[in-house]
Amino acid sequence: MLNSPALTELEGIMHGFLTRRDGVSEGLYSSLNCGFGADEARENVHENRRRALDRIGCPSAQLVTGYQIHSAKVEIVTSPWKCPEEAPEVDALVTKEPGIALGIMTADCVPVLFADATAGVIGAAHAGWQGAFKGVTDNTIEAMESIGASRSNIHCAIGPCIAQTSYEVGAEFAHRFFEANESNMGYFIPSSREGRFLFNLRKYVGDRLKASGVKQVSISRNDTYAEEELFFSYRRSCHRKEADYGRGLSVIALEKNVTED
Repeated sequence: MLNSPALTELEGIMHGFLTRRDGVSEGLYSSLNCGFGADEARENVHENRRRALDRIGCPSAQLVTGYQIHSAKVEIVTSPWKCPEEAPEVDALVTKEPGIALGIMTADCVPVLFADATAGVIGAAHAGWQGAFKGVTDNTIEAMESIGASRSNIHCAIGPCIAQTSYEVGAEFAHRFFEANESNMGYFIPSSREGRFLFNLRKYVGDRLKASGVKQVSISRNDTYAEEELFFSYRRSCHRKEADYGRGLSVIALEKNVTED
């Protein structure tokens, strides 16, 4: 498990970016697959999620994850849903309820964890290129503010994701970003293949967070595509023509109601 310096020292905040190690899954999902979208036994996923909560230090918390659709939609969580089928179609979650752990599933996309420890408000966002482009991180911050957070107190942590050197895209993809803002071309460099580019999704998400006025942004340098022993990767599985891939979990939870101290 990996931790972020932006969140580690915050009182009452528990978090972790889980690697793929030390779970019960086998084969392509070896071994800590935490996604119900994968084609493996549900009991394995439940056990892996239980182990994940134990590792971040909140084994009794109720873990919630959304049905991620690469959107900018955010759900304010007041109580956990009973089963995966009840999960809302959103790509970010926020809460001020202790005992609820917010989880994000990724396999190359950017997981972002948020915390305002003073207000006792946390958030988690799944920022693939589509969600990031649509403003999922901005919407997460706004949702946190709506339940008492102050963006000037929000600490943000970007977890392991695909690195620029591993993320080749076509000219049409790059043009979409250029049309939105000419400065976005700074996130692309030419690939070795003609007409192709390498996209820095991690920096794009980080810069949007920094521009939002939050207090701190910490950015992991791990590459989910290249570091096969540690992380699942959708793109790597596609390049290998594998049948499926595992999903990694990033979690944040309120250890206690810090607003009542």
